[in-house]
Amino acid sequence: MIGSFDREAAAEAIEAPGTDEAQWAAWSGLARLPVVRPPSGPVVVVAAHPDDEVLGFGGTMAQLRDDVHLVTVTDGEGSHPHLAAERIAALRAAELESALGELRLREHRTYRLKIPDTGVDAHEEQLTRELVVLLRETGASLCVAPWTGDLHADHEAAGRAAEAAARQTGTPCWHYPVWMWHWASPGDPRVPWSAARRLPLPRPARSRKQAAIRRFTSQIAPLDAGRDTVILPPAELAHHTRAFEVVFT
Repeated sequence: MIGSFDREAAAEAIEAPGTDEAQWAAWSGLARLPVVRPPSGPVVVVAAHPDDEVLGFGGTMAQLRDDVHLVTVTDGEGSHPHLAAERIAALRAAELESALGELRLREHRTYRLKIPDTGVDAHEEQLTRELVVLLRETGASLCVAPWTGDLHADHEAAGRAAEAAARQTGTPCWHYPVWMWHWASPGDPRVPWSAARRLPLPRPARSRKQAAIRRFTSQIAPLDAGRDTVILPPAELAHHTRAFEVVFT
């Protein structure tokens, strides 16, 4: 459990240079994680922003053989504050659909809830109610959502809402980390490693995920030359292009 002092320090670390992927690759702890396999049956995947689901779970999504119901909580319109929110929302929605096309999902449906970017915690109860309805309507065998300790407020709120909805409906729930790979370090005591599981990605699934990530051009390249910094530079993407994904169960 992350305490308030540690939480503040780790949140600040998101803006600082993160842990190099070479350190994670050299850590034997990741290789020792128990392996779980992609689930069967409909899956509800929750993302706080368009791209979270592909970064954290895209390779596994590419292997799912049943319906995927993707819940995009916000449109990610706050990623470029100096540009029109409507433009960014439309752009990121289009990028997501292109990315999902690269994953070659058999059947999928996307639900855009349009909760304000950076404001998910204020709508957490609403999100929980909507997820309860969706889990019941789809007969989901699994709910997958951002990790509740990711140190991004939207990620954590989306993860808590999914966890609450899953508990109410008796649905198993997995959580995928996104920013954790940046601010944490191998063996970090703030991370619940005992609950971590590894999802191996066969080469085709890994290739599809990498192609999907490249569709998020607004995140991996500057939109406004001279003003924008790249939100997901190569060093950050390296955490999400491994031959496996990690979830907390």
